[in-house]
Order: sequence, then C-alpha cells, then structure tokens
Amino acid sequence: MNQSILFPDLQNWDSQTQTVVFPVQIQGANIECRISLVKLASLSSTTIDAGEQDIASKALVLFDEYRFDIEEEVEALIEQEIFDEQGRVVLL
Repeated sequence: MNQSILFPDLQNWDSQTQTVVFPVQIQGANIECRISLVKLASLSSTTIDAGEQDIASKALVLFDEYRFDIEEEVEALIEQEIFDEQGRVVLL
C-alpha cells in the first residue's frame, strides 16, 4: 500500500447520486471518491434494490465489508491519474 495515500474512516451516503462518498488524502490534499450502488452490489455479489427503505445503511455496511478492495481499486486509479471532470475518483 502506498503510504502517501491515506483513507480516513469517513463515509456517507448521497441519496441523489446513489453513491457512498468518502475522502482520500494524497500528500495532504483531500480528494473526493465515490462508489456507486451498482459497484457495491457487484463487489458483494448481492442484489440491491435502490428503492429499499434502508438503502443507505445497507450501502454503508457493504462499503465497510469491502473497504480493503475498494481502497485498492481507488489507489490504482489514483496512480494511473484517472479522475472525473471534477477531479474525483469514481467507481461505477
């Protein structure tokens, strides 16, 4: 793991975009990262209905369960300098 890339234990659910939003610190700079509900479902091999009442809590639990895999994928994208037009790392 690259020591100049840090993942604080902070994440929240964005209901508008159906993504978990979390920061990454790269040499002191904060970069916003997002992982979609579809990607979380794919990682966990589960079906997630976006209309579920407790979708936020389910998404955050899956994020915690697969955090290591998510962080590895984000780190690889950062090293390849793959950012969206707003400078974020987005896993779809």
